[in-house]
Amino acid sequence: MESGADAAASFDPLRPLLTRVAYRMLGSVADAEDVVQDAFIRWLGTDRDAVREPAAFLRRTVTRLCLDQLKSARAQRETYVGPWLPDPLVEEEDDDDVTLPLMLALERLSPLERAAFLLHDVFGVEFDEVAKTIERDAAATRQLAARARTHVRDARPRYKLEKAHGLEIANAFFAASRSGDMGALGAMLAADVGMWSDGGGKRPAAMVPVLGFDTVMTLHRSLAVLFGKYGSTLVHVGTINGLPGFVTREADGEFQTTALEIEDGKVAGIYVMRNPDKLKHMH
Repeated sequence: MESGADAAASFDPLRPLLTRVAYRMLGSVADAEDVVQDAFIRWLGTDRDAVREPAAFLRRTVTRLCLDQLKSARAQRETYVGPWLPDPLVEEEDDDDVTLPLMLALERLSPLERAAFLLHDVFGVEFDEVAKTIERDAAATRQLAARARTHVRDARPRYKLEKAHGLEIANAFFAASRSGDMGALGAMLAADVGMWSDGGGKRPAAMVPVLGFDTVMTLHRSLAVLFGKYGSTLVHVGTINGLPGFVTREADGEFQTTALEIEDGKVAGIYVMRNPDKLKHMH
């Protein structure tokens, strides 16, 4: 019993960081929590007195578990119904550099590229330690991170959006889209705006990305009719996966999140989560 308490005392302060690493590797809250719990079980069976740096040891353990998980996750994504989006994280702070578009870009990387990029560029881990974690030499690890950086460059925000301004846009987007004010909505959208909706086959959602101003506007005209008839209740306006957005409760009683990618003051990306399996952690 004392051994378990001792393990928890050294593990629990690191749990939030380990969960952040796992979530950014996997894009799933439930899977990240499972991986971290698995790491804790392994920590229970470890000779902890022989571990000089528990944080580094546990980060290595979590990363390797995630790499194993990604192998099966890739196969599942290939059969996923409609666009796949990461589980939404509704956060009070917007200091997270890993925004939703960046997480989608990470999906296009190999698991090792993803690990090298996240550990070094996002979490600030030295390359020697990253190399030890992913079991590659330092030169190969630097190459993996460099390739990843090239692939995700366009997904990283070019400038920081002031939080207050982002939330103003989110509030205005909710009001215009639910009231059917297409003039106000159209004024917010970029010419090349895109919309991605993840229903996972569990709730109605567009089966393919909706791309271009005219197509997005046509869809929202149809949605406005449904919102007017059945309603859509605003629950929260805040930061969702590093982007301004809002949480609503829809006519079917389920939550929905909408995250907005803003470029040059216009909405360039609309990311809507409707899959109830990915919203369970919000209840």
